[in-house]
Amino acid sequence: MADHPALGFDPAPGHPASVLALAKKLTTSAASLGEAGRVVGALVSHSASWQGEAATAFRASLSSELPRYLNAAHTSLTDAARQLNSWHETLVAHRALAARYESRAAAATTDEARADARRLAHELASDHTASARAIAKTLNSAAAKLAPKEPGMLASLWNKITEDPGDALSNASAILGAVGAGVALFCPPAGLAVMLVAGGLSLAALGTHLADPKFRKPLTDGFTKGEFDADFWKSSVTLLGDSLGAVPGVAAVATGAKAGTVAARAAMAVPEAGALSGLSPGAGTFARTTWTAAEDLRQVENPLSTWAMRSSTPEVRERVGVGVAAVGAATATVGYATDNETVEQGSTAIDAARAAIEDGPSAAAKSAHFWTAIRT
Repeated sequence: MADHPALGFDPAPGHPASVLALAKKLTTSAASLGEAGRVVGALVSHSASWQGEAATAFRASLSSELPRYLNAAHTSLTDAARQLNSWHETLVAHRALAARYESRAAAATTDEARADARRLAHELASDHTASARAIAKTLNSAAAKLAPKEPGMLASLWNKITEDPGDALSNASAILGAVGAGVALFCPPAGLAVMLVAGGLSLAALGTHLADPKFRKPLTDGFTKGEFDADFWKSSVTLLGDSLGAVPGVAAVATGAKAGTVAARAAMAVPEAGALSGLSPGAGTFARTTWTAAEDLRQVENPLSTWAMRSSTPEVRERVGVGVAAVGAATATVGYATDNETVEQGSTAIDAARAAIEDGPSAAAKSAHFWTAIRT
């Protein structure tokens, strides 16, 4: 090496002035982040008199993630600056020692003295490398804390589910509905059981959405302010889908409830019957009738597709229905795969078309069949 010709290598490579300059820049940046954190805290505390939705959103945006990220970045940069200052001192000491060993090797008059100087230089190089690796590990750890990491696929999916449980229930219903329709082609009882669960999820999604002020707001703004934007249509289509999806399950349960009530009253009307004597007959009749009614409703065909495919067999029409249900499952899952607004609007349009062509007429036919059966 040019700087250490007698040793033949540099035992302590590095540029102390550059390290010190970087440490000073990090200290300045850390101070700026600390001041930003204090400003954010002041903004939140001084906005207490500001009321309304905008004020609430403002305070929520400032008081949740931003201060935490600012504080984390401030702590990380402060620690990085401290570590660099420490490394600067170590580097200066190592380079001074390397210069001493270089002078010792250059002044050596015997091979043994020169070899001893080089041995000490190699020991210094080993210590220097270990110290450099330790500081690099510390700096990498500090850098990893500067900004929040992007969530993984499963974490992102879970966040979307927990942020909007109503949509999660709707999507689960659509997916299970498609699965149940497909399974019913090969094993009707199993497919029917899955579809009953899907209907229950639709009813739960309907209740969850109606109870959510954020979900109701686009609908309210649309009807009261004329704001028929993308959010209005998404909420409308979602609400329609929840309602239509719940129809078969509600109808089957209502039919079973009516039959179960009649059976329970008949059992309790027997002389000397106990107060709970109707419980078992009523529950058994309810379960059997609900299952029979659900199977009966499952076989009620969509009049629109029946007319459009009147020359086809019932089996073909059933498979087409499975395909339409699969489209619903696809639009339910696409929202978890991307946050693209165009894709989301396309999914809403597809769901609206599916409701108009398949779900709406099918639910209407099932409702008519239900009313005819329950009034007899």
